[in-house]
Amino acid sequence: MELQWPLILFTTLAAWSVGVFGTQSLLALKGEGKKSQMTCWIVAAVLLVVSGIAVFLHLQHWERIFNGFGHITSGITQELIAIVVLAVIAIIYLACLRRSDDGGSVPSWCAICGIAIAVVLDCVMAHSYMMDARPAWNSIVEILSIIGASCILGPATVSIIEEMKDGGVSAINASANFIGSIVAAVTSIGYLIVMAMSNSAFTQIDYYFDPVHPTHGMVDLANITPFGSGSVGLTIVTIVCALVPVACAYMGKKKGNWKMWGAIALVAGLACAICLRVVFYQMGTSVYALYSL
Repeated sequence: MELQWPLILFTTLAAWSVGVFGTQSLLALKGEGKKSQMTCWIVAAVLLVVSGIAVFLHLQHWERIFNGFGHITSGITQELIAIVVLAVIAIIYLACLRRSDDGGSVPSWCAICGIAIAVVLDCVMAHSYMMDARPAWNSIVEILSIIGASCILGPATVSIIEEMKDGGVSAINASANFIGSIVAAVTSIGYLIVMAMSNSAFTQIDYYFDPVHPTHGMVDLANITPFGSGSVGLTIVTIVCALVPVACAYMGKKKGNWKMWGAIALVAGLACAICLRVVFYQMGTSVYALYSL
């Protein structure tokens, strides 16, 4: 399947945004990172807005998107609902920050809502891609891979901000970086394996005729795998970039220089998320191409 860069950017940036918002909500719940809260909120908001712009670039006739909003089962409708709920919670969160005595505290219920909506938006956004016609996409691990991206992009970003604003990274965020990097590595590499295994959903057919696409060539099943000749290089980069943040989180906790290690983890995590989505589209072959009559 051809690469859909607007959607790749939307998914990555949205996961990054909710990762930041979820992490700052976790810090607020523990009473940490008070000086970083406003900066984190702004970063999360900007990332969400840019992701929204990216998804509209995918639409040749953007006005037709309103037709889809009339169906509650539509993935784009569910994404819109989740984003609107996130926006409402984020505005309430901002109001709580502005009204707090120290400028960085929010009620526990608000912080819990921030964490919850971050997870929900990731799940809803990833679920909209699941479909039986594309075996490599139709997996719960695909949803987990998006959550994994948030788990590393959010804490890594917040650690940099916290280092600059609070003069150091809190213990809870250091742990979030380490645990999040492991979750991201396991879910990313795990999804690559799942996509490779999805190859078994196809059956080789020697000859066929499609009256709609009479010159359409047969799909080479050898390439419908992340470890095939056309994707192996990108897959290796994805695996390496998935493992680098784990090492960075360890070094960050050991050395304490989160400006450097957090930045490296962020760059590697972002590269991993984008490369994984590229492989995702490369593996998004429909069974239609194999089973047309």
